[in-house]
Amino acid sequence: MFYWKNLRNFVDMKTSIDFLPKFVQRDLHQLVSLIREEIQDVGMIILFGSYAKNTFVRHDVTEDYVGGLIEFNSDYDILVVSKKRLGKSESNLETRIRDRFAEGKEEHEVTKVQLVSESISKLNNALSEGRYFYVDAITEGVMLYNTEEYQLATPKKLNYAKIKEIANEYYDERFSDGVDFIKGANFYYNDSNYQKAIFLLHQATENLIKAIPLVYALYGHKEHDLEFLLDKSKCYTLELMKVFPRDTEQGKRLFALLRRAYLEARYNKKNFIVTKEDVDALTPKVEQLKQIVEKVCRERIAYYESQIKK
Repeated sequence: MFYWKNLRNFVDMKTSIDFLPKFVQRDLHQLVSLIREEIQDVGMIILFGSYAKNTFVRHDVTEDYVGGLIEFNSDYDILVVSKKRLGKSESNLETRIRDRFAEGKEEHEVTKVQLVSESISKLNNALSEGRYFYVDAITEGVMLYNTEEYQLATPKKLNYAKIKEIANEYYDERFSDGVDFIKGANFYYNDSNYQKAIFLLHQATENLIKAIPLVYALYGHKEHDLEFLLDKSKCYTLELMKVFPRDTEQGKRLFALLRRAYLEARYNKKNFIVTKEDVDALTPKVEQLKQIVEKVCRERIAYYESQIKK
């Protein structure tokens, strides 16, 4: 059973998940219990994203850029509100919750969980300022658990002119950094320094991926792990899934190599082996990522422009 009381400011905020399939309801009940067990001082647990809006997809198959098929499933997007933000411990807690949630289930039965934690003070400040990500999560979300210890601020009406301005700033910074890192990778490649080349390809990939949630939701992630960043960004566009397909051993190996480069190219140089062929295979993937990020971010910014004119 979910726990909530009357919401003072959000009389229209959904508190029922009866509109969702029974198996989803069971999953969400389990997740609420796991989150409460793993995270202290939880004041609210809010479902947002595609499941809250009832626009989720399961077993959606799309074609990658070489003709292979990739399956996509919507994630459970959960906002956890507490006195203090989880900070660096968020990814470890999310992993523990995911692992416990998957226990005893077949792989195809497990929906991935995406956790966002926020302090009540930061959340209320963001709502008062009309920050897009938070306003959308609250106004479209479903309250799964509420101790009524905290009171949410009334969201400020979205100012699309301001949203566009901020999104442009984020995009310009992250995209230009990504392009510069690609140039740096090419420089070291031509100098036969493949370790530095792949490190800069990682940096390019990280910055390019981070541009997407910053533009779509004005929300950024501090983590450097590429798998984490891809997971957090794929809800905004399925195009990302085409860049690093991992349906072959070679695809898995190349992505793992790029992912490891952030640490190992700096701290494990003696044992971190990168070949010319590895960089040859990864460079066009990062170039493809650059093209996708430019396309989807410009489309989103154009959407903000269209809302200004209404």
